[in-house]
Amino acid sequence: MGKTRKRPRSVAGDEFFDAAGVVTHVADYKPAAVIFAQGDAGTTVLFIRKGTVKLSVVSKAGKEAVVGLLERGDFLGEGCLAGQRRRMATATALTPTTLLILDRQEMIARLHDNPGFSDRFLSHMLARNIRIEEDLVDQLFNSSEKRLARALLLLARYGEDEYPQRVLPKLSQEMLAEMVGTTRSRVNFFMNKFRKLGFIEYNGGLKIDSSLLSVVLHD
Repeated sequence: MGKTRKRPRSVAGDEFFDAAGVVTHVADYKPAAVIFAQGDAGTTVLFIRKGTVKLSVVSKAGKEAVVGLLERGDFLGEGCLAGQRRRMATATALTPTTLLILDRQEMIARLHDNPGFSDRFLSHMLARNIRIEEDLVDQLFNSSEKRLARALLLLARYGEDEYPQRVLPKLSQEMLAEMVGTTRSRVNFFMNKFRKLGFIEYNGGLKIDSSLLSVVLHD
């Protein structure tokens, strides 16, 4: 469990919630800590102030699949706003992570009475929906090599000027394989290929070059 503490004043990223009058609490999580588990009661919405969070699901047969990696500026657990009483996935901190926790009823009240807050949250939900549709198309029609390249670019936040050649948090090849729906051996093969072509670099972490986009665009 994360340790909840009082929110410090004048923390970057909190101003938006303060301006909207949203009551939040702060929770810190160490790497590998479970934020919530599949099947837990869904009573809160969470906002990532810092860190990286893995979302994964486990089938009845015990097979785990990684369904997403969320980072600073992302919401999670928002299904409770639509009547989802139980968490559909497990959320795990991959890096030291700080979350803002919003009570479900508090969140609903602020969405109703604050148009600015509602607009931002709606933009988040629309962007998330577009991402899910793109992920589905990616899984249905693209090769595992393209899926891996796209996943790495998304993790590196390709296209955002704030993250040029961003160094990714430590990710195992097993986790990447789960994300793109292939085997670890295939991921290892493609990662070695990307490294030899200069698309990625191992130097104190995994650095993604924007030239990796050529793999996604290549027919």
